[in-house]
Amino acid sequence: MLNICQLNLNPERRVIILSDIHASLALFKNLLEKIQYTKDDYLFINGDLCEKGLRSLELVRYVRWMTEQSKDVFVTKGNCDILYRYALAGNENIIPYMKKHKHSFLNEMLKERHQILEDFNDMKELAQFYTSYYKEEIDWIESLPIAFETEHFILIHAGIENRADWKETEESFALSIDSFLDKGHQMRKNVIVGHWPAVNYRFQMESSNNPFIDQEKKIIAIDGGNQIKKDGQLNALIFANNQFSYEFVDEVKEERKVKMEYADETNRVGTVTWPNYEMLVIERETYFTLCENVKLGYKQWIKNEYLVEREDRVYCKDDLSTTFLSVKIDERVNVLDAEQSGYTLVKKKNGLVGWIPSEII
Repeated sequence: MLNICQLNLNPERRVIILSDIHASLALFKNLLEKIQYTKDDYLFINGDLCEKGLRSLELVRYVRWMTEQSKDVFVTKGNCDILYRYALAGNENIIPYMKKHKHSFLNEMLKERHQILEDFNDMKELAQFYTSYYKEEIDWIESLPIAFETEHFILIHAGIENRADWKETEESFALSIDSFLDKGHQMRKNVIVGHWPAVNYRFQMESSNNPFIDQEKKIIAIDGGNQIKKDGQLNALIFANNQFSYEFVDEVKEERKVKMEYADETNRVGTVTWPNYEMLVIERETYFTLCENVKLGYKQWIKNEYLVEREDRVYCKDDLSTTFLSVKIDERVNVLDAEQSGYTLVKKKNGLVGWIPSEII
């Protein structure tokens, strides 16, 4: 049975839920400041403090400190938080990962003690290092529950199994299942998850990393693709006055002002996301090509420069918005890609991501 914590929350207090901070301490602090977080709020962090970003160890310590300062800060485990288990179990599969990801939680612990992997003769010595010097951090992460359940929602990193006795969900499923929206559940309350970026569900709708709320399935996906998507963001889902809202922060830096109004008349929307990159070319235009996404069976307009051929097959070379946006004069947008012909990829202040003609900014 999963380690689940039952909570009774005061309905008059604001509930703030984040996930997948991924070692982005500055971004985390910026978001708390933007939403004017105080100790009068309930703050939930739904796993994946670690990996992807640059400050895993520091973020773990900071969030742990927050839980010590307030009994109303609640944290769950995520799959990226427990990679040390491989090292402690003597599993050598963690070594290639550590060599590839220099800023991982495990490497940061080594660096703080002026050690490198090559200083250890075997996995036993490496495991002993972590248990000797970082027992407090590891024990704290292990003490975190897998899920919180309240009157209104279940909070869990990746998802629950589609069964009436959801508390019997396997831990590996709870922490690592992909595309939970497609699996569903049997609860009568919302299940709030991170792990799988919300934009991955938007292949047939306007592209954004904003939280994805499916009222019918009672699933809310809040992972904004922070440190994973080039247009990713850190989301805060806010529950107050019996309503959900959200805010976000990101690391997109280049802002420009729109010079003239542009109203898109194509009604082209969508997103290409991993692993659905293979395309069947249908029609080529000057700047975009109409393709059928082979795995999804859905038609998408791909920017020509993002199409590549490999072994007689055509692929979109990366995650990509296939949405066309309308903008107003003097509107400020953040530029994501201004290097392609004819059109510029931008992110609006409301989080929508898409293409506009380059000449208007």
